[in-house]
Amino acid sequence: MGQTKTFTNIIPADSLFGKLRARESDAWQSYVCHDFITQLGKGTLPQTSFKHYLIQDYLFLIQFARAYALAVYKAEDLPAMRQFSATVHAILDMEMSLHLDFCKEWGLSEADIIAQPEARACVAYTRYVLDRGLQGDVVDLQVALMPCMVGYAEIANRLMASSDTVLDGNPYRAWIEMYASDEFQDVAKAEIDLLENTSAKRGGHTRIDGLCQTFAMASRLEADFWQMGLDLAK
Repeated sequence: MGQTKTFTNIIPADSLFGKLRARESDAWQSYVCHDFITQLGKGTLPQTSFKHYLIQDYLFLIQFARAYALAVYKAEDLPAMRQFSATVHAILDMEMSLHLDFCKEWGLSEADIIAQPEARACVAYTRYVLDRGLQGDVVDLQVALMPCMVGYAEIANRLMASSDTVLDGNPYRAWIEMYASDEFQDVAKAEIDLLENTSAKRGGHTRIDGLCQTFAMASRLEADFWQMGLDLAK
């Protein structure tokens, strides 16, 4: 499909994220290889499912910004604070606007979106992330956030590399290409590097068992976010 490298090539196996991904591979695969993604890649995903996902993803971003604002508070050095702060700015001032522009192409206005309640799957994952951040340190929070930040990059990369993916005539092509872009792939790599830097100060590699539990739960909650869309079509 035009991409020869795989996303896993840029993940150091001995990095904290690499270890988490390897040790919790079942939970991770349930998320990045979910049937919602398979159908999206083939262009067969019901559009009602995708529109519901778009609405909930915007509501998700509101809570996501709050989580990164908490990371600014939890960070222990200025470089990390600045990087987390930049992410808050990117979500509130850029990503949400781009998301609304994308939603307009699907006939959804901001008023349509914010009038909708958060789905249980959205509440479950976002509040879990915030809870891990409140109860733990910055590493606990980052690990809970990683499935979203890094997972989308791997998902899009997988789709672009898969012979099963159909781009011509696929109504979801723009979504796939957005997350497969070099810009987003670089964002994901920066998140992996930042986790490695912050965990070095907090003994992340020595806390791997507890962090694996957080990573697995966050990955499965992300999988539930996909399932939320599919359940509409049943």
